[in-house]
Amino acid sequence: QVHLVETGGGLVQPGGSLRLSCAASGSIRSIDVMSWYRLSPGIERELVASITTGGSTNIVDSVKGRFAISADNAKKTVYLQMNSLKPEDTAVYYCNAVLTRDDYVKTIYWGQGTQVTVPS
Repeated sequence: QVHLVETGGGLVQPGGSLRLSCAASGSIRSIDVMSWYRLSPGIERELVASITTGGSTNIVDSVKGRFAISADNAKKTVYLQMNSLKPEDTAVYYCNAVLTRDDYVKTIYWGQGTQVTVPS
């Protein structure tokens, strides 16, 4: 069994900061990529940022310069540092991992989501 647990969401005023964490645990042989997606009402799910085990990152243009993704491979944890938050950043943020389980099955797992609210 594999679990992704996100923490760090909450309510923050415009211009504020939050740091999301996502810890993977369970029968994991290796992780290829960990990503953050967000979903808000009326908007399609959006890939916010991703990071490979090798450290290559990808960040969507709308948050470049404000958000940063990092990872601690030993802890199987990915972080999303969000600065200069705007009301349009309000969404449920989901962690995603492409990984290989101990049974050698490569698959995708999702966390339960964490709410980020930036009031206008």
